[in-house]
Amino acid sequence: MLGIKSIDKRSMIDPNNKNLSVVKQCRLLELPESSYYYKTCARNKFNETVMKKIDEIYTAHPFYGTRKITHILRKAGYSVNRKRVQRLMRIMGIQAIYQKPRLSIANIEHKKYPYLLREIDIIHSNQVWCADITYIRLNGGWCYLVAIMDWYSRYIISWKISNTLDSAFCIEALEDALSKGRPEIFNTDQGVQFTSNDFTDVLKKHEIKISMDGKGRFMDNIFIERFWRNLKYEKIYLNDYSSIKAAKRDVCEYVDFYNRQRLHQSLEYETPFERYIA
Repeated sequence: MLGIKSIDKRSMIDPNNKNLSVVKQCRLLELPESSYYYKTCARNKFNETVMKKIDEIYTAHPFYGTRKITHILRKAGYSVNRKRVQRLMRIMGIQAIYQKPRLSIANIEHKKYPYLLREIDIIHSNQVWCADITYIRLNGGWCYLVAIMDWYSRYIISWKISNTLDSAFCIEALEDALSKGRPEIFNTDQGVQFTSNDFTDVLKKHEIKISMDGKGRFMDNIFIERFWRNLKYEKIYLNDYSSIKAAKRDVCEYVDFYNRQRLHQSLEYETPFERYIA
């Protein structure tokens, strides 16, 4: 499936098909709904503005559901109903953390793996890596960022940005990370990008144990969730991006700062890089 580009997959969707819903067609093509609806929403300026506000609310309070977010938006002067908020959050690929993973939507046909990190002491670098996806707002739409982190040191080993949620950019980030080292266990959520055979086959090829979060358990991947929060508050929200290229530049700058300069109290005031190579 990876040989088909995202734009081609979108063109294969027939919204008027009476036998297969858009959701089922997306699943068959391994195309997230957010990728299918991306361009339509990006052209709507009001939706763009609302989505940016949802982004801020959600990052600050990821446990808020659509009811609370709708009320907050209304108090801020946005004329929206819950149905619109639900649709925009679905396009963005996010839901409240107590319900299910946000950007990575599960595919029922893909194999799910057990969570292997419960009651395990993480005592050295390259023992456990994790991966997750977040979104970055642009002027006129969104792009998506995947990062791979070493759990012990919080070191960001690799990252990639894409304008769609296909598996390809996640696999690219994984292969880049594996050129620098190899973990014993690799942990992700149960999203289609990480459960796809193309992704898990790379891990199996390198004899890496596969671990997946329990459904809706964002705490299973808490360290990278904290990284997303830091990235957005300390860099992304301070800037407007007219292109993916501009977003990449700032992400690159922040990751370098985070890895090599940002001191972590939980690491006894070492940087992630210092702890990773120790």
